Amino acid sequence: MRPPGGLTTGGGSGGEAAVPPPSHSPATDAAEPPGAAGHGRWRPWRFRMSNDVWGTPAVAGDLLYVTSFEVHALDVGTGRRQFKTRDVAWAMAVEGGRIHASDGPTLYALDAADGSERWRLSTDGWVYSLKVDRGTVVTGTRGGGVQAWEAANGELLWEMQGVQTDFETPESGPVVHDGTVFVWQDARLRALEARTGVERWSYPVGDTASCGGVPLRLLPAPDGIVYVSAGTRVLAIDIARGEVRWRFEAPAVFLSPPAYAPGPAVTGGGIYVSDYLGTVYALDAANGRDRWRIATEARGSIEPVLVADGSVHLGSGSALYTLDAVTGTPKWRFAAGGEVIGSPVVADGRVHFGSADHCLYTVDAAGGQLRWKLATGGEITGSPVAAGGVVYACSKDRCVYALDAVKGTGQSRPSARA
Repeated sequence: MRPPGGLTTGGGSGGEAAVPPPSHSPATDAAEPPGAAGHGRWRPWRFRMSNDVWGTPAVAGDLLYVTSFEVHALDVGTGRRQFKTRDVAWAMAVEGGRIHASDGPTLYALDAADGSERWRLSTDGWVYSLKVDRGTVVTGTRGGGVQAWEAANGELLWEMQGVQTDFETPESGPVVHDGTVFVWQDARLRALEARTGVERWSYPVGDTASCGGVPLRLLPAPDGIVYVSAGTRVLAIDIARGEVRWRFEAPAVFLSPPAYAPGPAVTGGGIYVSDYLGTVYALDAANGRDRWRIATEARGSIEPVLVADGSVHLGSGSALYTLDAVTGTPKWRFAAGGEVIGSPVVADGRVHFGSADHCLYTVDAAGGQLRWKLATGGEITGSPVAAGGVVYACSKDRCVYALDAVKGTGQSRPSARA
C-alpha cells in the first residue's frame, strides 16, 4: 500500500499505517535533490519503526542514522534500512566512519557502512553523555565520572572522578572540541588535553547555586574562545591560555549556550544568547559590549539561537522569531500550533523547524511565509536536519521522514501566511 501524502515507505520492520498528508506543499512533482544522486528519481519517503524514535537524526554519506532503541541506518535515497545495531543505544555519535554508541553500562563502536562491530567494552558507570572529536571518544558517567577513549580501538586514555553530578544529561556532560575537553568540577571550569587528560587551565565559575541553579553551557568558537553561559553571566575565555577576555551580566539566567557569528554582523564577530524570559542579547565578541537586546516570549529551550545569513532565528514558546543580526530589528514572527521543539535549521533561504503540534514547518527565511508543512502523528523529536536538498525529521509517531526541502511531499498547492 502506498502511504498518502506523496510518501513512499522504506522497507524494514514495523507496519505501514497511514501518515497524515502535509497541509501545504507545492503541486509540482518532487525533483531529485542533489544529495540523492545515484538513486534514480528521488521521492519523499518515510520509515516506520517498531519502537519510539528519539533525538536528532545524523547524516553521513548515503546513510541516515536514527536512534529507536537500536541505531538504524537508512538509505537517504530510498528510506530502506541497511542495518541496525543489536544493542540499545541511549547515546550515539557518528564520526570517522564509525558509529559510537552506549547502552548505559557498555560502550561500543561499529562500522558506519555495514554495522559490523569494531570494538566493545564495559564501563564502570552508566554512560549518560557521549561525544567524539578528532579520534577521541569522551563519555560522562553517572556519579561524576569522565573518561576518554581511543576511537579506533576503545583503549582507555584517561579517566577522572568528582565532576559535577547535579546535571547528568546528554547536554550537560563534558564538552570536547578541537583537542580540548571541558569539565565542571569543584566550582571550576577545567580545560583538559583530550588525549592525556592533563589540565591546561581552570577558572572559578562557581557552583550550582552561584550559577542560578542551571548548568553551564559552553560554545568553543572558531575564534579560539570558549563562550560560557553561567547562570546570569556570559564569559569569554581564551581556550589556549585560560584568560578571561570579558564578562557580561544579565538580569535573568541563561538556559542555552551562546551562539557565535563571525564577520560584519558586529565588529570582530558577534555573540548571541537568549535568557529564559526570551530576551535576546547581541554582544560584541571582542569586548562583550551589549549591542542590542530584544524581548520575545518566555523560552524554556536549551537550544542556542541560530544565526544565519544576517538573521537570528529562535523558537520561543509556540512561535519562531527572526531578528536582524546587526540591529536586532524584528523581521517576522511565525506562530505554530504548539511549542517549538529543538532547533530550527536554515538551508537555501528556508527555515525548517518542528513543533509539539505534530507538524514540521518550512517557512521563507526572509519573510516568514509558510512554504509547506507536514502533519505527522506525533510531536517532532530533536531537531530536523537539512542535507543535499532533503529535510529529515523524526516524530513520536515512530516514523522518520525525508522531505524535499523546497516542495515537501509535492502534493498540493501551498498557502502562505505570515
